[in-house]
Amino acid sequence: MIALSVAQIAEIVGGELADITPEEADARIVTGTVEFDSRAVGPGGLFLALPGARSDGHDFAKAAAEAGAAAVLAARPVGVPAIVVPPTAASDAEAGVLEHDVDGSGAAVLAALARLAKAVAAELVAGGLTIIGLTGSSGKTSTKDLIAAVLRPLGEVVAPPGSFNNELGHPWTVLRATEDTDYLVLEMSARHPGNIAALADIAPPSIAVVLNVGTAHLGEFGSREVIAATKGELVEAVSASGVAILNADDPLVAAMADRTAARVVRVGRSETADVRALDIELDDLARPRFTLIATSGCAEVQLAVHGEHQVGNALSAAAVAFECGATPEQVAAALAAAGPVSRHRMEVHTRSDGVTVVNDAYNANPDSMKAGLQALAVMARSGEPRRSWAVLGEMAELGEESITEHDRVGRLAVRLDISRLVVVGTGRPMSAMHHGAVMEGSWGSESTVVADADAALAVLRAELRPGDVVLVKASNSAGLGSLAEALLDEDAS
Repeated sequence: MIALSVAQIAEIVGGELADITPEEADARIVTGTVEFDSRAVGPGGLFLALPGARSDGHDFAKAAAEAGAAAVLAARPVGVPAIVVPPTAASDAEAGVLEHDVDGSGAAVLAALARLAKAVAAELVAGGLTIIGLTGSSGKTSTKDLIAAVLRPLGEVVAPPGSFNNELGHPWTVLRATEDTDYLVLEMSARHPGNIAALADIAPPSIAVVLNVGTAHLGEFGSREVIAATKGELVEAVSASGVAILNADDPLVAAMADRTAARVVRVGRSETADVRALDIELDDLARPRFTLIATSGCAEVQLAVHGEHQVGNALSAAAVAFECGATPEQVAAALAAAGPVSRHRMEVHTRSDGVTVVNDAYNANPDSMKAGLQALAVMARSGEPRRSWAVLGEMAELGEESITEHDRVGRLAVRLDISRLVVVGTGRPMSAMHHGAVMEGSWGSESTVVADADAALAVLRAELRPGDVVLVKASNSAGLGSLAEALLDEDAS
């Protein structure tokens, strides 16, 4: 974060000083990072005391101060120098940014964090910072990692770790930027209309990227049209001097061109795209290679990430890099070196016995399930045929479409000729997935329903053979990431 005094921060967020005099607040400078985990606080940092379901950050304020925190941003006095924001400090407009169900104290602290991030972002943009905003129903985190990779040869980049894309992770990422930062890459998620508009208001992007409109969080939104309207809030936040990068292959995204004053750049396989991919091929680990076509030239690209769906992600990253001055050759080189960064997203590892484990267990929706299963099928068919295993958990937050969508995934596994399906969970959606597979292919033992990750691991331990390929995928709440890790840990032991 840029250096600010405790007094300046208090003025920005509308807070009151506690356990520190005005003179001390003027003299005490926050030079470190903003942290919501007291264990991560260092000298000169600012500790965010957030009330939570399991613990209350206010209880760790003293530990943060002992670790060197210059001050605490809190909802009540905590016995160490603090900036206190009462619940009334959170305005109705700021409440739109909050995805989670928090009490008045938590809302006040998060709203204060947003105000601080907005002030810092505005100062950095005035100094030359370029902000890139990214959203979509699937692929956000993988694309965020690719964008960061293609921009690093051009300057200093700040991007969130993992999926820090909500009312906490978004401003936290903004406050990682300093005067030395050239590019700030921000991933934006939403569970309700207005979420993305509120996030974009904190750090208005000059380049906005919309990947796709799918069915993630369909239970919250009710329809893809509402999802599209919400994703489109990002392009509406870009000024006329900015750029909106849109997926030409997704009609709902392409239509967002009419919702922005910014210049539009289209990416995809369509002939209408400004940045295109031609002659796509996949290697034996489903890593794509293709010819990148842009107005500035062409280049042959070999991706280090897995799955044909990554082509669209790479095109979006390439379009961002072109807007920032990169050449096709620079983009191709950066993409070739950009392997998976965020954990449990198409992580591919092969054990010493030849078993390949694809850990894609961080998140799942119908679109990403399809992409994962297609990648699994490619890996199993490339070279010497291999047995394929799909170990699948529930796709959360699909609402009334949950049963139908889980049934479709089961049927798709059969159509892609996946050898074995292990359905993890005994609720109605997982029963529908198993039933869909059985009805599509008249399967018997090819589809197995187990109660939990431990039971799935037992099946795999008993039946895996050298050379098999295993995809582990579910929404994060299913907890299947540990199952994939256990399969790999066995090889290391």
